[in-house]
Amino acid sequence: MKIASRPRVIIRRCPTYDVERIRRIIREGLEELDLRPHGRTLVKPNCVASGPTFPHAYTRPEFLEGVLLGLRDRDDGRVRELAVGERCGITIPTRTSFEGAGYYPMFKRTGVKHYHFEEEPQVEIPLTHEGRLRDFVFTPEPVAKADFFVNCPKFKSHPWTTVTFSMKNYIGIQDDRHRLIDHDHRLDEKVADLQHIVQPQFIAIDAVVAGEGRMLTPIPRQLGLVIMGNSQVAFDAVCCHIIGVDPATVDHVRIPSERGFGSLDLGSIELSGDVTLEEAQAMAKGFKVGLVRVEKYFEGTHITAYAGPPPEPERTEYCWGGCPGALEEAIEILRLYDAQCDSKMPRMHIVFGAYEGPINAKPGERVVFIGDCATWSGSINGHLIDVKNLYKDRSQRNPYEAKHDDILAKMATVMTKLATTDPNEPIRLEGCPVSVAEQVLTLVSLAKTKNPYLSPTEILPFGKGYLGWRGAALMQRLSGRPYQIHGHCERGEAAPDITPPAASPPAAE
Repeated sequence: MKIASRPRVIIRRCPTYDVERIRRIIREGLEELDLRPHGRTLVKPNCVASGPTFPHAYTRPEFLEGVLLGLRDRDDGRVRELAVGERCGITIPTRTSFEGAGYYPMFKRTGVKHYHFEEEPQVEIPLTHEGRLRDFVFTPEPVAKADFFVNCPKFKSHPWTTVTFSMKNYIGIQDDRHRLIDHDHRLDEKVADLQHIVQPQFIAIDAVVAGEGRMLTPIPRQLGLVIMGNSQVAFDAVCCHIIGVDPATVDHVRIPSERGFGSLDLGSIELSGDVTLEEAQAMAKGFKVGLVRVEKYFEGTHITAYAGPPPEPERTEYCWGGCPGALEEAIEILRLYDAQCDSKMPRMHIVFGAYEGPINAKPGERVVFIGDCATWSGSINGHLIDVKNLYKDRSQRNPYEAKHDDILAKMATVMTKLATTDPNEPIRLEGCPVSVAEQVLTLVSLAKTKNPYLSPTEILPFGKGYLGWRGAALMQRLSGRPYQIHGHCERGEAAPDITPPAASPPAAE
């Protein structure tokens, strides 16, 4: 997997999800970039959440079908396998998200193979670059084996990383156990480390209808664009400029650039297409991005949020990549399923990080400390409270020991914990990070709102996906197929060859 020496980005007009038009655009983009799929060709969409409840969170099936057909048009007989693979949002089976997205009928029409990444063996990939968070990471076997990798994300904002374009889509090339490791105040560095696993030869983003403000529940924005490219850094840099964001301020884009994966300078990127950058910027004027601190986010609601610094305050004063952003997504999900969510919510106080200020809780108001790094000492309604730091340094978190979170078990644990906790005592949720799912369940229990997992529209597809996932995992164990593979990727080398050019600037410490 080589870094493109000539970064190119193509911006094309596409006002609707017309499969044949998208197919033609993709085919012409591949032709312009002089690319042909070959060997094991893997397409990775963004299907973090889907269905009628999350209509703008995922790469649409019409878009994905157009990409697959365009790839087929460029196949000169060298493609051995054309497949789609993804790991959707944590605790929801990918089978459920694929079903909600309408992917399965499309897979049948196109005859492509598909992978649910959490059901595949996980391959250890060693990392040796300077500034890495750890010495190895895990990725699903289909990713490690890919010869031609296609990144097919959704054009969206993100509450943890400002935007999610091409590089942020890499969070879905890990299963739940490994995805949550380092998904904290150094999330941007984690995303940058994942770039060393594999680089896409081709990128095509669904920007027909983009998503503003959030990640799971974005506000739809009609852009009417298909954007393609052959370099992730260049691609994300152009997408940032389209919405008026300096890519140098987006850490998960800046860091790979500093490591030699490409330049952020527009002058070094060849732009083409039937839409100019200036025209695209006019179409996206006023686009709302993420990154709203949790205290500001909950102003005017029944929730008062407090945030202190994460465990390494010398790096950042706020944990953009962890628990606070998960709470923002959690409340938006509850609002989708329960129109009375905000009125049902009791007055409560939610604390993150090493907070040192006052907590102005009145009698009967619940206080919740979220995350292993939450600490606080003081008095609440005459009771002395001393919340200790439970955070473990990342060097103590062994990916080989990481476990899956079973949402049904988590539901029982959270509800039992809250039911058995004295209402006058603070609640402590442990984890780094505490996932969106667990925070959803906590708010459901405290506010008696409708439980999304038990919604009549979700319970049957969720149950079907859950049983399918569990059944696949059981069959894998019975077959003796290894679940984690040590240093093996079946591509003829010890690890993917994606070392940036030697002349590139060194990584920033």
